[in-house]
Amino acid sequence: MMLRLQIPSPPPPKPPITQTTLKTLLSTTTTTTDSGARFRQKLLYLRHLNVNPTKVLHINPNIRSAPLSTLHSIAECLSSMGLEFAAVGRILDMYPQLLTADPYDDIYPILDFLLHTVELPFSEIRKSITRCPRILVCHPESQLKPTFDFLSEFGFAGPNKLTSQTTLLLVSNVESTLIPKIEFLVGLGIEYNEVRSMVLRSPGLLTFSVENNYMPKVDYFFNEMNGNLDEIKRFPQYFSFSLERKIKPRHQLLREHGFFMPLSEMLKISDGEFNLRLIEKRLQIVGEFL
Repeated sequence: MMLRLQIPSPPPPKPPITQTTLKTLLSTTTTTTDSGARFRQKLLYLRHLNVNPTKVLHINPNIRSAPLSTLHSIAECLSSMGLEFAAVGRILDMYPQLLTADPYDDIYPILDFLLHTVELPFSEIRKSITRCPRILVCHPESQLKPTFDFLSEFGFAGPNKLTSQTTLLLVSNVESTLIPKIEFLVGLGIEYNEVRSMVLRSPGLLTFSVENNYMPKVDYFFNEMNGNLDEIKRFPQYFSFSLERKIKPRHQLLREHGFFMPLSEMLKISDGEFNLRLIEKRLQIVGEFL
């Protein structure tokens, strides 16, 4: 007897999001006086932006009383910076407080700071915000400016000035985030000027956690790898690689076979290239005994 399974039909596809849809919502809102209908239109607008309404209402309850035009103005503001529709929704979902922000009071001052203080070209603004949306919820004078001044004095100026790739450093607090990381590296025995050179070559060093990144990797480097501090000076990118997924497995394979590779050679190459190097070293040893 053949059993026939009932396979449920997939849900109908979500209607495409278009500017026409959003404009229709806006025009409808201006003509309705039903508060419940206006609230439902805001929820629909949020869904069209792929923003989670439940999350928004929990984090930013002011959304209940804000008109739909407020939500739309902030979305248009972000779009005017070159952000794509999907990116706008993603940012607003990450930071729902932006939905009731005033573009002229809250967003354009940040844009002005990036353009005229940091001196980013307008074409780079989109990349900067996409890389670090958190910058949109930082106050230019009380948060971004002190960090910018510190980074400029540290060496992020002239040919090393901040770019769209490194403006994410601006959201870091100087006293509680940046200085402790610099002091940790100096505490390893690296001169301050050398630390500065390392950071300017690898700005990501200022984004790593002291407790979760630096300390375990330094411990493994010195106690298991018997490493030399000069290697870290030459290759500070060591801290950007996963300890469990790359550093330990590769080092242990080298140790098992009695081989050595400089940090950069051990970590920068692909898994396939690394295995090929191991085979070549083993064949080389076999050849020496023939």
